[in-house]
Amino acid sequence: MPTTIFTDPVQFALTCVILVVAQVIYVLFGFGSGLTAVGSLALLFPEIKDVVVLLLLVNLPAEVLVAWGTRHRLEWRPLLGISAGVVVGIPIGARLLSRGDPSVILTMLGWFLIAVGLVFLRLPSGGRHRPPAWAGPPTGLVSGLLTGLFGTGGPPVIIWYHVSAADKTVFRGHLMTIFLLMTIVRVPSYVANGLVTAPRLWSGLAVLPAVLLGAWLGHRLHVHISDRLFRILVCVLLVLLGAMLLIRH
Repeated sequence: MPTTIFTDPVQFALTCVILVVAQVIYVLFGFGSGLTAVGSLALLFPEIKDVVVLLLLVNLPAEVLVAWGTRHRLEWRPLLGISAGVVVGIPIGARLLSRGDPSVILTMLGWFLIAVGLVFLRLPSGGRHRPPAWAGPPTGLVSGLLTGLFGTGGPPVIIWYHVSAADKTVFRGHLMTIFLLMTIVRVPSYVANGLVTAPRLWSGLAVLPAVLLGAWLGHRLHVHISDRLFRILVCVLLVLLGAMLLIRH
């Protein structure tokens, strides 16, 4: 029988439950899988690298499906600018992950998410505000760095598309296309740093049914939710995820 990162059936079952919830949030909103699951799974696994690599593997199916389904509505010019920064940032973050546990950065990220979520709740929801083109690569660089470190690189691009996306489907499509690119870049970066191992690969396959169930439920919710409620929930989710990071660290 292949070796996995799970030590007993209870740990495996709890991991599946957490991943179902994380995938519901991920496919519903286009972000939040890493921030939701990292804090929870870190309570089950003493090695944070196991958690980060597992999430890298299980998020791939949802990212491919959503990115492909919204490909005709994507604005490629700003997306490519952000992506260029991502490509540079991820290897740096992966290298830092392989060398230690930079928890101070996670604490700062937690406070940042809370502040951003509260500010967005107070701002009017109407209209689109395009960030300047020059801001794309730096935004991607920070996102790539956070992704390489924790698998939670969403906040900078979440802010970008929260103020610029036309509707919930465009918002989700852009985010998950960028996250798909992050996954593609992270795999060789993690392999080069010895983070992708056979037990972690087998573990990803073992939890795949739970992941697919969560993705299906998340898409059903996304289809039926209104744009206004979607934007409000995005702000609330940012605050909650920030609080989770602070509690964990």
